[in-house]
Amino acid sequence: MINILLSGGSGTRLWPLSRTKLPKQFVRLFDNQSLYQKTLERNAPLCHSTLVVTNTEQYFLALDHLQETYASLNTPSHLTPHTSRFLLEPIGRNTAPAIALACLTLDPDDIVFVTTSDHLVKDQAAYENAVNQAKTLAEQGYLVTFGIQPTYPETGFGYIEANGNNVKSFKEKPNLATAQSYLTANTSPLTNGTSPIYLWNSGMFCFKAGTFLTELKKHSPEIHQACEQALSFTPHASHLTQREAIRIPHDLMQKIPEDSIDYAVMEKSDKVKVIPCDMGWSDLGSFDALYDETKTNEQPNAVLLRGQNAQQPISIDSQNNLIVARDRQIALIDVEDLLVIDTSDAILISKKDSSQKVKQVVSEIKKHKPELAEIHRVAHRPWGTYEVLVDTEGYKVKRIVVKPNGRLSLQKHYHRNEHWIVVSGTATVTVDQETKLVRPNESTYIKMGQVHRLENDGKIDLVMIEVQVGEYTGEDDIVRIEDIYARN
Repeated sequence: MINILLSGGSGTRLWPLSRTKLPKQFVRLFDNQSLYQKTLERNAPLCHSTLVVTNTEQYFLALDHLQETYASLNTPSHLTPHTSRFLLEPIGRNTAPAIALACLTLDPDDIVFVTTSDHLVKDQAAYENAVNQAKTLAEQGYLVTFGIQPTYPETGFGYIEANGNNVKSFKEKPNLATAQSYLTANTSPLTNGTSPIYLWNSGMFCFKAGTFLTELKKHSPEIHQACEQALSFTPHASHLTQREAIRIPHDLMQKIPEDSIDYAVMEKSDKVKVIPCDMGWSDLGSFDALYDETKTNEQPNAVLLRGQNAQQPISIDSQNNLIVARDRQIALIDVEDLLVIDTSDAILISKKDSSQKVKQVVSEIKKHKPELAEIHRVAHRPWGTYEVLVDTEGYKVKRIVVKPNGRLSLQKHYHRNEHWIVVSGTATVTVDQETKLVRPNESTYIKMGQVHRLENDGKIDLVMIEVQVGEYTGEDDIVRIEDIYARN
């Protein structure tokens, strides 16, 4: 079975923890692991390979997390990242095209297990049991979805009306009264103790690649045709090297109609089955959900410590708060039902039951300081990371870490000069036609307009301080001339 792992997202619901370029599936929330990594671990015993569908911006972040995860697992060789594949979308067109593009690269008889990368599952045994049931139905030619037994009247999920494995109907996200009526129906004596009538729509699926494509062509032919056309101009996976990914051209991706798998196929097909299950599932779609997963009966507050130097909060007569802490000391006095989310460059404070309004905050931030919605102070790049230490008028200071064999693009700037000081490791620096080594406690200078590149040819991380001086130091003042990572 092949895991099609959907890994897109805009990073708005858990801001400031998540950002556009670091959405929630890549945020290390539990045990210093991301939800993406936990999904890889969860599916490793079930699937013999993985096809990750993500966007171009997040490719190398997804690759790094995947390599780290599989290196830590005692897995057979066919589960190593060398046989995992990536399909890169330049823009998102929702789940139906993402899954269709992935299935078009596979054999029609391949059984695929489609999952998102940002959900949490706490009962692995129940999870594996549900997936094995779904696989059996998929082998019989059904499109199988997974319905989660509701525990409260959630208005943020779609629902599935089911009778055993048979799907009677799909329900849109309900209002509170309707959601409550679903739970009431589930506990009604008419159910006779059988599976719940109404289930949360989990967004997970299992089917043969060919079955899905046949049903997509039947019910949404325009999506099927546009996906086929997009892939016809893209090298097939078997023709790519291990480090290469399947890249969809931007102009052809833009021509694919945008639609979800539910609307495009599942709600129209007569081949749909559902597996009712209770696996300790959460989509962690809000800070309220994060509170529920973090709170313990032993502590008055839910506390999530992030980073090696994270400080335990001080709480005086305060309870039922979610506190996400880093290296700053947080102290609460006589408050309850609050969210206090601390990051290096932003703090969110909210009433707990108002966490769905975080999207409104992000909309305002995009108007006034858009970089806070895009990226953290520590930014991840294919070659490593950089952290902004100082950013003020006229200059900016960064701490740059370049991984072994990492190479920044050959580039130039129109509005700034740069000073590089090596802290550890050895830098290979190219400025115009000259290439030289810069060692610890040595520095170099790049004038505005000079073509330059930074590389780490060593075996340890290269750590350096960059000082930018100029009238404009924005990240968009980069003219890439050559880039090994195929970025624009």
